[in-house]
Amino acid sequence: MCRSEAGERARADSGYVTAEAAVVVPALVLFTMALIWALMATSAQIQCVDAARAGARAAARQEPAGASVAAARQAAPRGARVTIGREGDLVRVTVEAPSPGLGALSLTLRAEAVAAAEESVGVAA
Repeated sequence: MCRSEAGERARADSGYVTAEAAVVVPALVLFTMALIWALMATSAQIQCVDAARAGARAAARQEPAGASVAAARQAAPRGARVTIGREGDLVRVTVEAPSPGLGALSLTLRAEAVAAAEESVGVAA
C-alpha cells in the first residue's frame, strides 16, 4: 500500500469515529443514569426496611402510637406513609414510600416488620 492510498483511507474512515461516538456516548449516559436510579431506589428500600423495624420495636415496647409512628418516620425516606396495626400479640408496621424517579420510573417501595408485643412475651397460655 502506498502513502497516498493510506492517506485516502484515513480520510474516508474519519467520519465513522464521529458517528460511532454519537451513538455510544448517549447509550453510556443512559446506562449510567439507570445505574444511579437503581442505587437510589435500593437505598430508599433499605430505609423503608429500617423504618418498619424501628416502628415495630417502638410499638412492641408499648410506646404511644404517635411515638411509634415518629420513630418510623425518622428512619423512613421523605414522603413515606407509615401504618401500625395490631393482630393479637403481634404488632405490624408497614412503610410505603415512592421511589426516586420521574413518571414511569417511579415505583412504590414497601416494607413490613412484625414484632411480638412485650406484654405477651413470656406469658403462658
